[in-house]
Amino acid sequence: MKRTDFPIVYSCSGCSSAAQTANLIAIKMDREKVAEMSCIAGVGGDVKPLVRTAKSGREIIAIDGCPLSCVKSCLARHDVSPQHHFVLSDFDVPKMNGKDPDSDLVESAYQRIIRACHSQLFFED
Repeated sequence: MKRTDFPIVYSCSGCSSAAQTANLIAIKMDREKVAEMSCIAGVGGDVKPLVRTAKSGREIIAIDGCPLSCVKSCLARHDVSPQHHFVLSDFDVPKMNGKDPDSDLVESAYQRIIRACHSQLFFED
């Protein structure tokens, strides 16, 4: 399977523990070949090749750390709506500045996201 056959995953990567939890989940999805991670900062910054990727028609998973939903907003600037949007505060992931992500919360949220995507027949063989 080519990388372009995978859905694209975008994540928050701000300074809080919730943001870094989102980032770690997206990295894990990329490394485990569940999705291809792309750069949301480039989409929000109007970087043409990254905007083209976002607008390519591939399935999109957006993972935000908190209700500010910066990832979803960056995509919306270019009229792109993710097929799957997750806000980690909905999974009881706390937003704490100056704290590293909790590895148990990273794994728990990752599993919930994978299950939610599977339940939507997202990752069909």
